[in-house]
Amino acid sequence: MGGKNFALMGAAGYIAPKHLKAIRETNNNLIAALDKFDSVGILDSYFPNTDFFVEFERFDRHIEKLQRRKGIHTDYVSICTPNYLHDSHIRMALRRGSDAICEKPLVLNPWNIKPLIDIEKESGNRVHTILQLRLHPSILALKEQVDNGPKDKIYDIDLTYLTSRGSWYNSSWKGDVSKSGGVATNIGVHFFDMLCWIFGGVTDNRVHLHTKDSAAGYLELERARVRWFLSIDYANIPDEIKEKGQRTYRSIEVDGNAIEFSTGFTELHTESYKGILRGEGYGLVDARPSIEIIHDVREAEIVSLKGDYHPFLKKPTLEKQYA
Repeated sequence: MGGKNFALMGAAGYIAPKHLKAIRETNNNLIAALDKFDSVGILDSYFPNTDFFVEFERFDRHIEKLQRRKGIHTDYVSICTPNYLHDSHIRMALRRGSDAICEKPLVLNPWNIKPLIDIEKESGNRVHTILQLRLHPSILALKEQVDNGPKDKIYDIDLTYLTSRGSWYNSSWKGDVSKSGGVATNIGVHFFDMLCWIFGGVTDNRVHLHTKDSAAGYLELERARVRWFLSIDYANIPDEIKEKGQRTYRSIEVDGNAIEFSTGFTELHTESYKGILRGEGYGLVDARPSIEIIHDVREAEIVSLKGDYHPFLKKPTLEKQYA
Protein backbone atom coordinates (compact mmCIF):
# COMPACT_ATOMS: atom_id res chain seq x y z
CA MET A 1 0.00 0.00 0.00
CA GLY A 2 1.84 3.08 -1.23
CA GLY A 3 1.24 6.73 -0.48
CA LYS A 4 0.58 8.57 2.77
CA ASN A 5 -2.02 7.46 5.31
CA PHE A 6 -4.93 9.79 6.03
CA ALA A 7 -7.77 9.84 8.54
CA LEU A 8 -10.83 12.04 7.91
CA MET A 9 -13.02 13.71 10.54
CA GLY A 10 -16.44 14.94 9.40
CA ALA A 11 -17.02 12.41 6.62
CA ALA A 12 -20.74 13.17 6.28
CA GLY A 13 -20.23 16.91 5.87
CA TYR A 14 -20.77 19.12 2.84
CA ILE A 15 -17.08 19.65 2.12
CA ALA A 16 -15.86 16.09 2.81
CA PRO A 17 -16.19 14.83 -0.82
CA LYS A 18 -13.63 17.42 -1.96
CA HIS A 19 -11.17 16.06 0.59
CA LEU A 20 -11.93 12.45 -0.33
CA LYS A 21 -11.31 13.32 -3.99
CA ALA A 22 -8.07 15.12 -3.13
CA ILE A 23 -6.75 12.20 -1.06
CA ARG A 24 -7.52 9.75 -3.86
CA GLU A 25 -6.21 11.94 -6.69
CA THR A 26 -2.91 12.44 -4.88
CA ASN A 27 -2.61 8.62 -4.66
CA ASN A 28 -2.88 8.32 -0.90
CA ASN A 29 -4.83 6.07 1.49
CA LEU A 30 -7.76 6.76 3.79
CA ILE A 31 -7.42 4.37 6.71
CA ALA A 32 -10.15 5.74 9.02
CA ALA A 33 -13.11 8.10 8.88
CA LEU A 34 -15.34 9.62 11.55
CA ASP A 35 -18.74 11.28 11.70
CA LYS A 36 -21.48 11.10 14.31
CA PHE A 37 -23.91 10.86 11.38
CA ASP A 38 -23.77 7.63 9.41
CA SER A 39 -24.92 8.92 6.01
CA VAL A 40 -21.49 8.30 4.54
CA GLY A 41 -22.17 6.12 1.51
CA ILE A 42 -19.94 8.57 -0.36
CA LEU A 43 -16.99 6.61 1.08
CA ASP A 44 -17.80 3.73 -1.28
CA SER A 45 -17.04 5.97 -4.25
CA TYR A 46 -13.56 6.77 -2.99
CA PHE A 47 -12.31 4.42 -0.25
CA PRO A 48 -14.74 1.53 0.25
CA ASN A 49 -12.41 -0.32 2.65
CA THR A 50 -11.99 2.57 5.06
CA ASP A 51 -12.80 1.83 8.70
CA PHE A 52 -15.67 4.12 9.71
CA PHE A 53 -16.66 5.25 13.22
CA VAL A 54 -19.51 7.29 14.67
CA GLU A 55 -17.80 7.82 18.04
CA PHE A 56 -14.67 9.91 18.43
CA GLU A 57 -13.27 7.67 21.17
CA ARG A 58 -13.37 4.54 18.99
CA PHE A 59 -11.90 6.44 16.04
CA ASP A 60 -9.06 7.75 18.22
CA ARG A 61 -8.41 4.28 19.70
CA HIS A 62 -8.36 2.70 16.24
CA ILE A 63 -5.69 5.11 15.00
CA GLU A 64 -3.54 4.35 18.03
CA LYS A 65 -4.02 0.57 17.67
CA LEU A 66 -2.96 0.72 14.01
CA GLN A 67 0.23 2.46 15.08
CA ARG A 68 1.07 0.24 18.06
CA ARG A 69 -0.01 -3.16 16.75
CA LYS A 70 0.61 -2.91 13.03
CA GLY A 71 3.09 -0.08 12.71
CA ILE A 72 0.65 1.84 10.48
CA HIS A 73 1.16 5.55 11.14
CA THR A 74 -1.45 8.17 10.32
CA ASP A 75 0.48 10.86 8.43
CA TYR A 76 -2.37 13.35 8.07
CA VAL A 77 -5.75 13.97 9.70
CA SER A 78 -8.15 15.89 7.44
CA ILE A 79 -10.67 17.92 9.44
CA CYS A 80 -14.07 18.75 7.93
CA THR A 81 -16.00 19.01 11.19
CA PRO A 82 -18.11 22.00 12.40
CA ASN A 83 -16.09 25.17 12.89
CA TYR A 84 -16.17 25.22 16.70
CA LEU A 85 -14.54 21.75 16.85
CA HIS A 86 -11.58 22.57 14.60
CA ASP A 87 -9.35 23.72 17.44
CA SER A 88 -9.87 20.52 19.45
CA HIS A 89 -9.51 18.23 16.46
CA ILE A 90 -6.30 19.92 15.31
CA ARG A 91 -4.88 19.34 18.80
CA MET A 92 -5.86 15.66 18.63
CA ALA A 93 -4.10 15.24 15.27
CA LEU A 94 -0.87 16.86 16.49
CA ARG A 95 -0.83 14.80 19.68
CA ARG A 96 -1.23 11.65 17.58
CA GLY A 97 1.92 12.62 15.68
CA SER A 98 0.02 13.57 12.52
CA ASP A 99 -0.13 16.73 10.47
CA ALA A 100 -3.56 18.38 10.43
CA ILE A 101 -5.26 19.56 7.23
CA CYS A 102 -8.16 21.71 8.37
CA GLU A 103 -10.96 23.42 6.52
CA LYS A 104 -11.47 27.12 7.04
CA PRO A 105 -12.00 28.83 9.34
CA LEU A 106 -9.02 27.18 10.97
CA VAL A 107 -10.28 28.43 14.35
CA LEU A 108 -12.97 30.93 15.37
CA ASN A 109 -10.88 33.26 17.54
CA PRO A 110 -7.41 34.82 17.11
CA TRP A 111 -6.32 33.71 20.59
CA ASN A 112 -6.72 30.04 19.57
CA ILE A 113 -3.76 30.35 17.18
CA LYS A 114 -0.85 30.86 19.63
CA PRO A 115 -1.47 27.62 21.62
CA LEU A 116 -1.65 25.67 18.35
CA ILE A 117 1.70 27.15 17.28
CA ASP A 118 3.13 25.95 20.62
CA ILE A 119 1.71 22.42 20.14
CA GLU A 120 3.10 22.39 16.59
CA LYS A 121 6.57 23.05 17.99
CA GLU A 122 6.19 20.44 20.74
CA SER A 123 4.93 17.76 18.36
CA GLY A 124 7.11 18.49 15.35
CA ASN A 125 4.00 18.29 13.17
CA ARG A 126 2.26 20.98 11.17
CA VAL A 127 -1.17 22.51 10.81
CA HIS A 128 -2.24 23.17 7.22
CA THR A 129 -5.34 25.03 6.12
CA ILE A 130 -7.26 25.09 2.86
CA LEU A 131 -7.17 28.59 1.36
CA GLN A 132 -8.17 27.55 -2.11
CA LEU A 133 -8.90 31.03 -3.48
CA ARG A 134 -5.15 31.69 -3.36
CA LEU A 135 -4.82 29.00 -6.04
CA HIS A 136 -7.59 30.22 -8.36
CA PRO A 137 -6.20 31.42 -11.72
CA SER A 138 -8.18 34.68 -11.70
CA ILE A 139 -7.10 35.53 -8.16
CA LEU A 140 -3.46 34.70 -8.97
CA ALA A 141 -3.69 37.01 -11.98
CA LEU A 142 -5.12 39.79 -9.78
CA LYS A 143 -2.31 39.39 -7.25
CA GLU A 144 0.28 39.56 -10.01
CA GLN A 145 -1.38 42.70 -11.37
CA VAL A 146 -1.33 44.38 -7.95
CA ASP A 147 2.22 43.23 -7.13
CA ASN A 148 3.49 44.63 -10.43
CA GLY A 149 1.38 47.80 -10.30
CA PRO A 150 2.12 51.18 -8.70
CA LYS A 151 3.09 50.64 -5.04
CA ASP A 152 1.11 53.66 -3.86
CA LYS A 153 -2.12 52.80 -5.68
CA ILE A 154 -5.23 52.24 -3.54
CA TYR A 155 -7.80 49.97 -5.20
CA ASP A 156 -11.59 50.24 -4.87
CA ILE A 157 -13.23 46.84 -4.49
CA ASP A 158 -16.82 45.63 -4.31
CA LEU A 159 -17.16 42.05 -3.06
CA THR A 160 -20.57 40.39 -3.31
CA TYR A 161 -21.20 36.75 -2.46
CA LEU A 162 -24.75 35.44 -2.27
CA THR A 163 -25.26 31.71 -1.84
CA SER A 164 -28.86 30.82 -1.05
CA ARG A 165 -29.55 28.33 1.72
CA GLY A 166 -32.84 26.76 2.78
CA SER A 167 -34.38 26.80 6.25
CA TRP A 168 -32.25 23.79 7.22
CA TYR A 169 -29.24 26.12 7.49
CA ASN A 170 -30.44 27.95 10.59
CA SER A 171 -31.62 24.70 12.18
CA SER A 172 -28.14 23.21 11.80
CA TRP A 173 -24.93 24.07 13.66
CA LYS A 174 -24.26 26.66 10.95
CA GLY A 175 -27.10 28.80 12.26
CA ASP A 176 -25.62 28.84 15.77
CA VAL A 177 -23.14 31.73 15.99
CA SER A 178 -21.29 30.09 18.89
CA LYS A 179 -20.60 27.05 16.69
CA SER A 180 -20.15 28.56 13.23
CA GLY A 181 -19.13 32.17 13.89
CA GLY A 182 -22.11 33.42 11.89
CA VAL A 183 -22.67 34.05 8.21
CA ALA A 184 -19.64 36.32 7.71
CA THR A 185 -17.41 33.54 9.02
CA ASN A 186 -19.11 30.65 7.27
CA ILE A 187 -19.17 32.05 3.76
CA GLY A 188 -16.79 35.01 4.00
CA VAL A 189 -13.57 33.88 5.67
CA HIS A 190 -11.80 32.74 2.47
CA PHE A 191 -12.69 36.01 0.71
CA PHE A 192 -11.25 38.04 3.59
CA ASP A 193 -8.13 35.88 3.46
CA MET A 194 -7.75 36.47 -0.26
CA LEU A 195 -8.15 40.24 0.11
CA CYS A 196 -5.50 40.48 2.86
CA TRP A 197 -3.17 38.24 0.86
CA ILE A 198 -3.33 40.60 -2.11
CA PHE A 199 -3.94 44.04 -0.60
CA GLY A 200 -2.29 43.93 2.84
CA GLY A 201 -3.34 44.34 6.44
CA VAL A 202 -6.47 45.95 7.91
CA THR A 203 -6.53 49.65 8.79
CA ASP A 204 -10.31 50.02 9.29
CA ASN A 205 -13.15 47.53 9.72
CA ARG A 206 -16.76 48.78 9.87
CA VAL A 207 -19.90 46.64 9.89
CA HIS A 208 -23.17 48.00 8.47
CA LEU A 209 -25.30 44.86 8.65
CA HIS A 210 -25.04 41.61 10.58
CA THR A 211 -28.04 39.31 10.87
CA LYS A 212 -28.42 35.53 10.90
CA ASP A 213 -28.52 35.45 7.09
CA SER A 214 -26.67 38.56 5.84
CA ALA A 215 -23.64 40.68 6.66
CA ALA A 216 -22.09 43.74 5.07
CA GLY A 217 -19.43 46.27 5.82
CA TYR A 218 -16.49 48.38 4.79
CA LEU A 219 -12.94 47.09 5.10
CA GLU A 220 -9.94 49.32 4.59
CA LEU A 221 -6.70 47.54 3.78
CA GLU A 222 -3.21 48.92 3.20
CA ARG A 223 -3.86 49.05 -0.55
CA ALA A 224 -7.63 48.73 -0.94
CA ARG A 225 -11.03 50.09 0.06
CA VAL A 226 -13.46 47.17 0.17
CA ARG A 227 -17.25 47.30 0.28
CA TRP A 228 -18.50 43.77 1.02
CA PHE A 229 -21.85 42.05 1.15
CA LEU A 230 -22.46 38.39 2.06
CA SER A 231 -25.81 36.63 2.29
CA ILE A 232 -27.54 33.25 2.32
CA ASP A 233 -30.97 34.87 1.75
CA TYR A 234 -32.43 34.09 -1.69
CA ALA A 235 -34.32 37.41 -1.60
CA ASN A 236 -31.01 39.23 -2.10
CA ILE A 237 -30.16 37.43 -5.35
CA PRO A 238 -30.42 39.89 -8.31
CA ASP A 239 -33.52 39.35 -10.45
CA GLU A 240 -31.51 38.61 -13.60
CA ILE A 241 -29.79 35.74 -11.76
CA LYS A 242 -33.09 34.38 -10.44
CA GLU A 243 -34.52 34.44 -13.96
CA LYS A 244 -31.74 32.06 -15.02
CA GLY A 245 -32.80 29.63 -12.30
CA GLN A 246 -29.60 30.21 -10.34
CA ARG A 247 -29.33 30.52 -6.56
CA THR A 248 -25.75 31.77 -6.25
CA TYR A 249 -24.16 35.07 -7.23
CA ARG A 250 -20.51 35.96 -6.71
CA SER A 251 -18.85 39.13 -7.90
CA ILE A 252 -15.57 40.90 -7.30
CA GLU A 253 -15.09 44.28 -8.97
CA VAL A 254 -11.72 46.01 -8.80
CA ASP A 255 -11.84 49.66 -9.85
CA GLY A 256 -15.11 48.87 -11.66
CA ASN A 257 -13.72 45.89 -13.56
CA ALA A 258 -15.23 42.46 -12.85
CA ILE A 259 -12.87 39.63 -11.93
CA GLU A 260 -14.11 36.45 -13.61
CA PHE A 261 -14.14 33.61 -11.13
CA SER A 262 -17.46 31.88 -11.73
CA THR A 263 -15.58 28.71 -12.73
CA GLY A 264 -12.27 27.07 -11.90
CA PHE A 265 -13.10 25.82 -8.40
CA THR A 266 -13.45 22.07 -8.98
CA GLU A 267 -9.77 21.11 -8.63
CA LEU A 268 -8.63 23.61 -6.02
CA HIS A 269 -8.79 21.24 -3.04
CA THR A 270 -6.72 18.70 -4.93
CA GLU A 271 -4.20 21.43 -5.80
CA SER A 272 -4.13 22.44 -2.13
CA TYR A 273 -3.30 18.86 -1.14
CA LYS A 274 -0.57 18.65 -3.76
CA GLY A 275 1.05 21.75 -2.27
CA ILE A 276 0.82 20.39 1.27
CA LEU A 277 2.33 17.07 0.23
CA ARG A 278 5.22 18.96 -1.42
CA GLY A 279 5.89 20.66 1.91
CA GLU A 280 4.26 23.92 0.82
CA GLY A 281 0.73 25.14 1.51
CA TYR A 282 -0.56 27.51 4.18
CA GLY A 283 -0.57 27.28 7.95
CA LEU A 284 -1.48 29.01 11.21
CA VAL A 285 0.33 32.30 10.60
CA ASP A 286 -1.18 32.59 7.11
CA ALA A 287 -4.70 32.11 8.51
CA ARG A 288 -4.36 34.71 11.29
CA PRO A 289 -5.39 37.91 9.38
CA SER A 290 -8.71 36.48 8.19
CA ILE A 291 -9.42 34.99 11.65
CA GLU A 292 -8.89 38.45 13.15
CA ILE A 293 -11.26 40.02 10.61
CA ILE A 294 -14.12 37.56 11.19
CA HIS A 295 -13.74 37.90 14.96
CA ASP A 296 -13.84 41.70 14.72
CA VAL A 297 -16.87 41.57 12.40
CA ARG A 298 -18.66 39.29 14.86
CA GLU A 299 -17.96 41.62 17.80
CA ALA A 300 -18.42 44.96 15.99
CA GLU A 301 -21.09 47.52 16.71
CA ILE A 302 -23.31 48.15 13.70
CA VAL A 303 -22.67 51.62 12.27
CA SER A 304 -25.01 53.77 10.22
CA LEU A 305 -24.82 54.01 6.44
CA LYS A 306 -22.42 56.92 6.07
CA GLY A 307 -19.42 57.18 3.80
CA ASP A 308 -18.60 54.07 1.78
CA TYR A 309 -21.05 51.17 1.94
CA HIS A 310 -22.07 48.37 -0.38
CA PRO A 311 -24.66 49.39 -3.01
CA PHE A 312 -26.84 46.35 -2.20
CA LEU A 313 -27.65 47.99 1.14
CA LYS A 314 -29.84 50.45 -0.80
CA LYS A 315 -32.10 47.60 -1.99
CA PRO A 316 -35.73 47.71 -0.77
CA THR A 317 -35.44 44.14 0.55
CA LEU A 318 -32.89 45.35 3.08
CA GLU A 319 -34.70 48.49 4.22
CA LYS A 320 -36.42 46.52 6.98
CA GLN A 321 -33.02 45.82 8.53
CA TYR A 322 -32.75 49.53 9.39
CA ALA A 323 -36.34 50.08 10.52
